[in-house]
Amino acid sequence: MSQEYQEHYTIEAPSGYAPEIARLLWMLEDTRRRTKRALDDLDPAVIDWTEPRGNSIGTLLYHIAAIEIDWLYTDVLEGKPWPREVEALFPYDVRDERGLLIAVRDASLEEHVRRLDEVRAIFLASFRGMPIDELRRVRRLTDYDVTPEWVLHHLMQHEAEHRGQIAEIRTRAERAPIG
Repeated sequence: MSQEYQEHYTIEAPSGYAPEIARLLWMLEDTRRRTKRALDDLDPAVIDWTEPRGNSIGTLLYHIAAIEIDWLYTDVLEGKPWPREVEALFPYDVRDERGLLIAVRDASLEEHVRRLDEVRAIFLASFRGMPIDELRRVRRLTDYDVTPEWVLHHLMQHEAEHRGQIAEIRTRAERAPIG
């Protein structure tokens, strides 16, 4: 008798974190796994494809990574300066003078994924050993109050929303002549 594969829809919290934080980080990582899955078998020509006044997949991947690291250093770590190695990952501003995302071109999918992975490693390391009360401690910033718990929630939503855009861009690009 052969065994059939059965999906498992469970949360498997990583070790090294307070239990509640570990579950939230698993959810954050699941969000990233889904984003990476949306990039499977992507034609390299599609990375920089855009419609007029639209964003490319590469631009959105850069934006996702930049926003994640910014929330970490500005909010969770309360204004701690970015280390040089983090700054090196982001040679461009995220937005132009009109508030639009800067077009990031000529970076391969591998470069974008490496940037996402490096940012995520830094992010996860920052939560290692954090007690639950620190996760919920309010950071009182100039323009708003925020907790690391809310930052995790926001980053999951932010990436999921952009993953939907990436899927739409991919669909349109794969149907359009590229050249």
